[in-house]
Amino acid sequence: MIAYGLLLSWAVRTERLPLQAAFVPLVLSVITFVAYALDKHAAQTGRRRTRESTLHLLELAGGWPGAWIAQQRLRHKSRKPAYRRAFRAMAMLHCTALAAWWWTRG
Repeated sequence: MIAYGLLLSWAVRTERLPLQAAFVPLVLSVITFVAYALDKHAAQTGRRRTRESTLHLLELAGGWPGAWIAQQRLRHKSRKPAYRRAFRAMAMLHCTALAAWWWTRG
């Protein structure tokens, strides 16, 4: 996450990314954290769960830092190896696509 934050800072500083766009991952991270929290609550109370594909889509869109924090803080989706692999893949895909987009803008 530190490298991701540094990459965002660099992109804003070199004007490859507008300052306003740097807040998008923050907002998506908050939304993703809330989605994890709601899913954990649903799991504990026997209610309808959030689809894993929805959580992964939020991660891919840029909310993966919020997902990582939720996994650590809420201890939700942190023991399922298949889910963790998919989570890592979504984070890597997001970072790779974003880095490629920034690089080509220079």
